Amino acid sequence: MSGGWELEVNGTEAKLVRKVAGEKITVSFNINNSIPPTFDGGEEETSEGQKVEEKEPELTSTPNFVVEVTKSDGKKALVLDCHYPEDEVGQEEEEESDIFSIREVSFQSTDKSDWTDTEYTLNTDSLDWALYDHLMDFLADRGVDNTFADELVELSTALEHREYITFLEDLRSFVKIQ
Repeated sequence: MSGGWELEVNGTEAKLVRKVAGEKITVSFNINNSIPPTFDGGEEETSEGQKVEEKEPELTSTPNFVVEVTKSDGKKALVLDCHYPEDEVGQEEEEESDIFSIREVSFQSTDKSDWTDTEYTLNTDSLDWALYDHLMDFLADRGVDNTFADELVELSTALEHREYITFLEDLRSFVKIQ
């Protein structure tokens, strides 16, 4: 990851941490269930009736991720729950659009080990677009932008593939032992 992020991996959970101007930015994600399902329509035929071989879809991990921004006083964290909308991933468009979206925003106390559902959570579906744009700019100023999101997909895909290979090796060993 460019931008001076430190990576911590614990099984399927990963955390990227970066300190910028008195703030600690933490991006957390889990690779489980991060590969969207592929819908195979079978073989297609051309207008002449010839069958066209479809190439295998590339398995790309696009995990939901949580961005936590903590100020130097460290009492509260601004938490932004983000995801990759399925229709945006891998789409090349003329105008530059965001490849990830903010789903929810909340404040959480950093004193508690677990976040609670008693804190107000703002769903961005009903959010004013100007405020939403400010939140996206807020993230971009802290290094969470389209470039980061692209690199996160690459990192997550590599981690997912590594875990998948380990799983297959463990499965083979488990089944072989009788």
